[in-house]
Amino acid sequence: MKIGELATAAGCDVQTLRYYEREGLLDAPERTASGYRHYAPRHLARLQFIRHCRALDIPLSEVRQLIDYAQTPEQSCHAVDALLDDHIERVRRHLAALKTLERQLVALRKQCQGASSDRACAILDAFMSAPAEHACACHPSVP
Repeated sequence: MKIGELATAAGCDVQTLRYYEREGLLDAPERTASGYRHYAPRHLARLQFIRHCRALDIPLSEVRQLIDYAQTPEQSCHAVDALLDDHIERVRRHLAALKTLERQLVALRKQCQGASSDRACAILDAFMSAPAEHACACHPSVP
């Protein structure tokens, strides 16, 4: 199949396919006599694997490692387990950061007294003074 057909079958962008090829995540396809890329079913399977990993927010560097592990079946599952355990821990830290962010946004939203032409917006004032007054997600420590 041609690159556009592969992109459609996998539900992604042609530029994404080319990027994955450049990065070595997707094997270079054979070329026709006229220079067109010709992809095989194995390319679609690999692309679906990559897209599934990305949907799980696995970084491309770790997708590359997983591909390497898959290509060496004699590898034990311990390396894959360790990689996934590290990813789970990152997800947990991210969730904790998102909960903190939610609390901060809710607190900011509660500062709003509604539209008023005679005074500044309390939320915008809080955005302007946040780094100087308190720690937040983007300014974790007060100077």
